Amino acid sequence: MLRLGAYGAAGAILSSAASSSTVPSLLMPTSPLSGAPNPTPLIQPQAPSSPIGVDPQLFARAKAALDSHKIYARDTIGIVDFSKPSSEPRFHLVDMASGAVESFRVAHGRGSDPDHSGFVEKFSNNFGSYASSNGAYTTADYYDGKYGLSMKVRGLDWSNFNAEPRAIVIHNAWYAEDDMISVHGKLGRSEGCFAMSRENQYKVMRKLAGGRMIYADKLA
Repeated sequence: MLRLGAYGAAGAILSSAASSSTVPSLLMPTSPLSGAPNPTPLIQPQAPSSPIGVDPQLFARAKAALDSHKIYARDTIGIVDFSKPSSEPRFHLVDMASGAVESFRVAHGRGSDPDHSGFVEKFSNNFGSYASSNGAYTTADYYDGKYGLSMKVRGLDWSNFNAEPRAIVIHNAWYAEDDMISVHGKLGRSEGCFAMSRENQYKVMRKLAGGRMIYADKLA
């Protein structure tokens, strides 16, 4: 988890629309989506009602959030199923045209799992909670911080509107590498950020850059 001060002295802020000389080309969004005045949400072919590997109820909630928040970039979305333990791939990238899914492990906040059981027990939007928050997010700027190139997110719901001032971001971390599973049976905990392995973080940032949506929740 990156504390708020990391946005300043810890690293220069890099725009997600920055040139490829600043942000590696493999991390640039596949199609620039910024700069359109009052954009109308893109109409995409509908993905299957239940993409393989994603809970149907959670997918339905994510689609509803996509519409209610009038997200412009609708080709790919992220769905985080915090019903699953951190040992399982639970950060799903869903192609909304084909229904194809890529899934990755992601850590949750230590305030959400005080006993370090590997499961999310609660959410919080409060400062100092070090917990994960549920709800819809959009991706924002790249920046260079404590964990290297990372990406800010903005909370769109009452349950996560403090995400940006709390410095909730997508970043990599040693405790979120896949080899933690063979040693500990679960990932380590963040301070509320979407922490994952370096390899997976780059894949996720590239696919979700440009204001695309992440929907995170727990069904039970």
